[in-house]
Amino acid sequence: MPDRVRSVKLWATSDLHVSYQDNRHVVEEMRSSSTGDWLIIAGDIGEKFTDIEWTLETLRPRFDTVVWSPGNHELWTTKDDANQSRGEVRYKQLVELCRSIDVVTPEDPYRVFTGDGGPVTVCPLFVGYDYTWRPEGTHDEESALKAAHEAGVVCTDEYFLHPDPYPSRAAWCAARAAETERRLSEVRPDIPTVLINHYPLVRDPTFILHYPEFALWCGTDLTADWHVRFRVKEMVYGHLHVPRTTHHDGVRFDEVSLGYPREWKPRGTRQKLLHDVLRES
Repeated sequence: MPDRVRSVKLWATSDLHVSYQDNRHVVEEMRSSSTGDWLIIAGDIGEKFTDIEWTLETLRPRFDTVVWSPGNHELWTTKDDANQSRGEVRYKQLVELCRSIDVVTPEDPYRVFTGDGGPVTVCPLFVGYDYTWRPEGTHDEESALKAAHEAGVVCTDEYFLHPDPYPSRAAWCAARAAETERRLSEVRPDIPTVLINHYPLVRDPTFILHYPEFALWCGTDLTADWHVRFRVKEMVYGHLHVPRTTHHDGVRFDEVSLGYPREWKPRGTRQKLLHDVLRES
């Protein structure tokens, strides 16, 4: 009797944080299960340009297609990184790195993946945050940031993530959201989509955060209806380090983060190294 042919899979991971040696070992173990598998990496590979390069070059040969969306850590500029590029310049350098090794980026044409459930258009996005997910009792960016500082909950982005040439991170987010929305509106209407962004498209997943002030650095209201408007079959994200599945307006949202060793080690295993996107609910 012939061996059963394994179906191709669309796998996903994020928040690999390979500056930690234990996490590098996780990356070294990642493999596809069959020829034709795709891999989504939804941001936060690491802070140093060389670490990002090592990770992508390690994983690219193991999958038919690798799709990358940036997180905030890839866009940091820290003093111990040999590459001191910042803002859009750094992002564009990362895009060129990806293109040089055939990794799909948010700047490339969206590609169609075909698995057992039929075709889906895989759309890597790069949309940040604009401080609209504010703590209760605050009414604008200034009061929200003040409340976060008073609570001692301030994302390191405030020191390391530079929006150059935009005047602010919110302006950067608005520009990215407008361009992304335009591109998504041109996607074929007869094929459902998988949207990939480092941050969730809706605020609801952040309600689980132990420190609600941190939601300021987790997304934007500008994307609140995209999962409905753009025929989304699944939304893939990371950033929160709370891997789980939720549903919003009937659409599945999967956080696929690995996280820091102190987070995944207490779970008893390294959880699933890769998350099976488009699996049966």
